Amino acid sequence: MSTVATAVRSISHPTGMLDRLAVYAAAPTDLTFLHGSKERCTGVHRRQHRGTASAWSSGGGCLMAGKRRPFGRVRKLPSGRYQARYVGPDGQLRPAPETFRTKRDADDWLADKQTEMRRGDWLDPDAGKVPFGSYVVAWVKERELTSTTRQLYGSLLKHHLEPAFGAVNVADISAPLVRRWRADKLAAGTGPTTVAKAYALLRAILGTALSDQLIKRNPCQIKGASMVHTPERPTATVKEVYALADAVDPRFRGLVLMAGFLGLRWGELIGLHRRDVDLEHGSVRVRRSVAELGNGQREIKAPKSAAGKRTVSIPGVIVQDIREHLKKYAEPGADGRVFVGAKRATPRRNHFNRLWRKACREAGVSGLHFHDLRHTGNTLAASTGASTRELMARMGHSTARAALIYQHASAERDRLIAGARSGLVEKSRGGTERDPEPEAHAGDTPG
Repeated sequence: MSTVATAVRSISHPTGMLDRLAVYAAAPTDLTFLHGSKERCTGVHRRQHRGTASAWSSGGGCLMAGKRRPFGRVRKLPSGRYQARYVGPDGQLRPAPETFRTKRDADDWLADKQTEMRRGDWLDPDAGKVPFGSYVVAWVKERELTSTTRQLYGSLLKHHLEPAFGAVNVADISAPLVRRWRADKLAAGTGPTTVAKAYALLRAILGTALSDQLIKRNPCQIKGASMVHTPERPTATVKEVYALADAVDPRFRGLVLMAGFLGLRWGELIGLHRRDVDLEHGSVRVRRSVAELGNGQREIKAPKSAAGKRTVSIPGVIVQDIREHLKKYAEPGADGRVFVGAKRATPRRNHFNRLWRKACREAGVSGLHFHDLRHTGNTLAASTGASTRELMARMGHSTARAALIYQHASAERDRLIAGARSGLVEKSRGGTERDPEPEAHAGDTPG
C-alpha cells in the first residue's frame, strides 16, 4: 500500500468516508481513475451509473455518487433475484421476460434495451405473441397465388406445418425447434422433396414475420434445406421419340413430337390454339397453360413466369406432321384447340398417362415419363451449341440455372462422343487402312 493510503487509513473518520478516501488515495492522479478508459466509461454510463463508491469496489468502475438511474429500474425481489423494467417507445412499462441472479446482470439487460432503442432496433416484445396458425391464415390471404400454388400451400400447412407450429407463437419458433421438426419429419419417412417444400414455405412465412418486426431473426437457418434434390431423369433418343409418336393414339402423335422436339410442358401444349401455331414461319407462340387441380378442376392461366410467354421455333422436319394433325384432329377456327380428345374435350393427364404407358410398352421404351420429352428437347437444343440466353428463351426460364444444367449435360455427352471417336481413331491408326478424309460442311470456305 502507498504511503498516502497508509496515512489516510490512520486518520479517524466515519467508516464510509474512510473507505471513500482510501479508494481515492490509492488511485492514480489522472482522470482515468474516475471513468476508466473512455470505452469503459461509455459502457458503464449505459448501465446508468450504478453508482457510489461501493459500486466501484464491486466492479462498477465509475464514481458518480448520488446519480439516479436515467433509464429503467431494477428492484430486488423477496426471492433474492432482481427484476428489470423500463418504459418502451410506446409508453408501456416493459418488464424483462425473466429475472436475474445479480443486479449487474439486470443492469446489463437494461443497457442492451437502451442501445436497441437508440439504434431503432427495438421490437415490441408482445408483437410476436400471435399463434403461427392465425398468422399464416392472414399470410396466405394477402398473397396473389395461382390455384395450384394455393392448393400446394394448403396441403403443406395442413399436413406438415400446422400440426407442429400452429399453436406456437411466432416469436417462440426457434432455430432448434425448426431443426427438430425437420429431423423428425425425415425420420418419420416423409419424402425429402415434401420436407424441402414445407421448409421453404415456413422460411418464407417467417421471413415476412421478420419484415413485420415480429421477430429479430428468421429461425430457418439450415443451409440447403429448401433445395429439392430430384434424381436425374432419362432422355429419349430421336428414334425413341418417333417410335413413341408412332405407337401412341394418332390424335396425340403431334403432341409427342412437339414435346420431344420443342421442349414444351404438358400444360403449355394442351393450352395451344390454332392461332398460336404459325406453320408459315415455323413457330409456336406460348401464351397460356392449362393446370389440373387436385379436385379435378382445370384452370387456364398464364405461364409460370414472364419468360414463359415466348415464341419457339418448330424444327422443319416435323412441320408436315403438325400440318396433318391440324387438318385431322384440331378444332376449326383461329380459337380452336390444337389438342382435343376423342370426345372433343381437353385431354386430362391421368387419361393420357394410360395411353402413354401403352405406347411405351409397344415402343420398347421403359422408365420414361411424358415430361422427360421436355428434357429431351432441351438437351437437343443445348447440343446445337445454343447460348445460355438462347436456351433460357426457348425453355421459358427466367433464370440460367436450368439452361446451365442442360449445357453441362450436353458438354458431358460431347466429351463421351469425343472419347469414343478417339478410340476409333487409335484403332484405325493401328491398322492398315488409311483414315478417310472428312467431308466438308456445306458453306465451308476453301483453304
